[in-house]
Amino acid sequence: MQSLAGGSLQRLLPCHPRTCRSQTIGRAQPHVFTTVHQLNQQLKGRSKPFVPAKSGKGRKQGRKCLLRAQAATQGTPVPKDSMLVVGSTGTLGRQVVRKALDAGYDVRCTVRPRQTPADFLRDWGATTVQVDLNDATSIPAALVGISTVVDCATARPEESAQKIDWDGKVALIQCAQAMGIQRYMFFSIHNCDKHPEVPLMQMKTCTEQYLKESGLNYTIFRLCGFMQAIIGNYAVPILEDKQVWGTSDETRTAYLDSQDVARMALAALRRDETLGKTMTLAGPRAWTVDEVIALCEKYADAEADVTRVPVWLLKTTRNILKSFQWARDAADRLAFADILSSSETFSAPMDETYKLLDIDPTSVTTLESYLQEYYTNIMKKLKQVGAQSRQTDFYV
Repeated sequence: MQSLAGGSLQRLLPCHPRTCRSQTIGRAQPHVFTTVHQLNQQLKGRSKPFVPAKSGKGRKQGRKCLLRAQAATQGTPVPKDSMLVVGSTGTLGRQVVRKALDAGYDVRCTVRPRQTPADFLRDWGATTVQVDLNDATSIPAALVGISTVVDCATARPEESAQKIDWDGKVALIQCAQAMGIQRYMFFSIHNCDKHPEVPLMQMKTCTEQYLKESGLNYTIFRLCGFMQAIIGNYAVPILEDKQVWGTSDETRTAYLDSQDVARMALAALRRDETLGKTMTLAGPRAWTVDEVIALCEKYADAEADVTRVPVWLLKTTRNILKSFQWARDAADRLAFADILSSSETFSAPMDETYKLLDIDPTSVTTLESYLQEYYTNIMKKLKQVGAQSRQTDFYV
């Protein structure tokens, strides 16, 4: 059994790594807790319990949240168009916020406490609230007056996946139960249930199962990959004549534009038929890394300086890093090398999903059109500022 930072999966996850079924999870009841004691009893043994804040401000916030929860049980109406987007500054989250605002939702966004504020969200018309998934006590107040939760969050490279993608998600789901959230949308990874050897994939699988057994009205979308990730990994380095890192595998990924994913998410929220469903969202075609690089070369009119890293080297590096406690987060991320070695295809048929969501397949962005538009816009901007495409200090 693979290990996570801070201990083994058997100790961290309240479910078997393959089945995610255990008496530890149980079938949670969707009712509103009226005391901190009741909430802590529900959390006991599953993840980090909620502890009332010691500061006066934290206590006031906690009491206010519990009073609003009590009011909800007495019939206080919550607007159906009220939405909380978790992970609202990320690649997908910001697109969900934009689409939801355009659709008339009253959008509240979680932002992490940081020096650089997410002013663009407020400029768009959303409200923001500070929430840190590492701190369960910061979550309940953000859910007051919310009907729908859209969870787009995931750990950043410098963060612990266990703390964000497991402990934090468990706390968020439990708070959603306690606050009587009407609808919960979760974004996962395609084929996560087939790769229990990859810690992040296993955490996604167990979170899916945990959400299904929570009693909440849920919709789960499994994603294959974002086109936006190609820009930083391949498009910009090729444009700047920098080194591009590739692998020797034949893994294929059906990339989707995050704007299309957000559009499908909003379409799902408008349909009760999507309740209780788990669907994979895939792009029109699955691509290998070599094919993606060739496409970037074509539209950039440049030749890529590609350095290929053998998959066996990634695996060896991971095994070495696993030996060190301080490097286990990095080792867990390198576990994706196991997927690369299998040359798997991350894609799925979309005909039924398009029909269910009432989406025109021809309206979905192709990777060719996405990259062509990107390079056209970049070249135009470069000409406007009199720069060269090989300029090393040009950033996107």
